[in-house]
Amino acid sequence: MPIILVVDDVQTDRELMGKVVSSTGNTPEYAADGEEAVDKAKASKPALILLDVVMPKQDGFATCRKLKKDPDTAKIPVVLVTSKNTDTDRFWGEKQGADGYIVKPFTPDDLSKMIRKFV
Repeated sequence: MPIILVVDDVQTDRELMGKVVSSTGNTPEYAADGEEAVDKAKASKPALILLDVVMPKQDGFATCRKLKKDPDTAKIPVVLVTSKNTDTDRFWGEKQGADGYIVKPFTPDDLSKMIRKFV
């Protein structure tokens, strides 16, 4: 089963996304901040990264930028899953290299569709 890296500083959000990941036949792996996400992405080479934006240490925009600039992780699709819902936020996410964008609160069906789009 493909690994999907779920990155969020809120445990309940990680668990919710992890349940959706499992329901699509994939294996969730978890990170609680951007720095941990970069390390885990390099180590496990997930099929997809679901990445929160508002996090301590390193936000999701900076994390996405780092992942997309690193040849080891540049080809891994990144979907931003965030409460930031303005057009400017979406534009900035795309500028950082994000492949998709989902606004919280999301439905499990919407997240499943996004997962199936990339995995």
